[in-house]
Amino acid sequence: MEERDLFRLAWGAITAHRLRSSLTILGVVIGIASVILLTSLGEGTRTYILKEFTQFGTNLLKITPGHVTTTGGPGALGGTIRKLTIEDAEALRRVPGVEGVVPVAFGSARVTAHERGRSVFVYGVTSDVPQVWRFEIGQGSFLPEADLDRAAPLTVLGPKLKRELFGDANALGEHVRIGGRRFLVIGVLAPKGLLLGFDLDDTAYIPVASAQALFGRPDIHEIDVLFAGRTLESSVKEGARKMLVLRHRGEEDFTIQTQTEMLDVLGRVLAIVSVAIGGIGGISLAVGSIGILTMMWISVGERTAEIGLARALGATPSQISRLFLIEASLLSLSGGAIGVAGGLGIAYGIRIFVPGVPLRTPVAFVFAALGTCLVVGPASGVVPARRAAALDPVEALRAE
Repeated sequence: MEERDLFRLAWGAITAHRLRSSLTILGVVIGIASVILLTSLGEGTRTYILKEFTQFGTNLLKITPGHVTTTGGPGALGGTIRKLTIEDAEALRRVPGVEGVVPVAFGSARVTAHERGRSVFVYGVTSDVPQVWRFEIGQGSFLPEADLDRAAPLTVLGPKLKRELFGDANALGEHVRIGGRRFLVIGVLAPKGLLLGFDLDDTAYIPVASAQALFGRPDIHEIDVLFAGRTLESSVKEGARKMLVLRHRGEEDFTIQTQTEMLDVLGRVLAIVSVAIGGIGGISLAVGSIGILTMMWISVGERTAEIGLARALGATPSQISRLFLIEASLLSLSGGAIGVAGGLGIAYGIRIFVPGVPLRTPVAFVFAALGTCLVVGPASGVVPARRAAALDPVEALRAE
């Protein structure tokens, strides 16, 4: 028999049992569609989170109190971790390659104007925020340059907070109360959007010294440092480390992270999550492959006489084996093609009706799914094919 005859016979066997073949293909369809959807969700989430973080740029250092590699705690022996201060931030400006420094102190407070009010996050920052965080001013101006330890009753509102407090009216020159204290509105930011579900437009920004007084704390939460270029990342990080160690009496009781390091760690974690999600979808595909094996095993038993007749007419064991392998491959590829089309279709529908769900289907995932079907089909048909090829033609004809 020629190869085209084998394909014709295999396809005829599939169409002869349409219901059974359809149910077997359905198992593969569900498996492939699950893999496409779950990996699309994992990859979409990874891309979305990385995009969210990079909107602030990549030439950033984040300095926080405490060292991430230390363990234990003060306990009964006492001891404290030295907090970061405004003076630390001022000292970092002298590190070569540093272009901007933003000490940050934040908390939640109620912001009111006239008879309207909202409880929002209030950030104590400096005039370097537009440069360091890539914020744009929609109206007015940002906080003016001044001594970092000097409190001033000035504020810049996020566009959503401004709209909730003042509507369409001009907020510049108006006064608001933040935590019961009076502040003059000097600017409104341009829309920035969400960061991992946190609304950056529903916030207020005041001088860092004012935030310290408002929240009653002498220290700051973190220091963000902008450096000139990626080539200076290592030198600026080391310079900042040496500067703070010198100021903290030789103790490295702080953590410095570059934006690149944070993105690399985040990327690795999300990549592992994507693989795990794909593995969960692969379980469905494994179930589909078992369905193919089961159907093929039953098919060999039902077609014993047919196999015996083919052997009596001159078909070789190799041809009989290839016949069943082709049949299993056709089942797997048919299910794979339908599963890919179904997975992509469902993903497209989700993007239309639920646009907030992050879905991204790289072409490589599609080809990987189809490639998996090329492996699953023959692998599922190996055992039944060997059983069919091993049948004795005389005994097979006698079974009729």
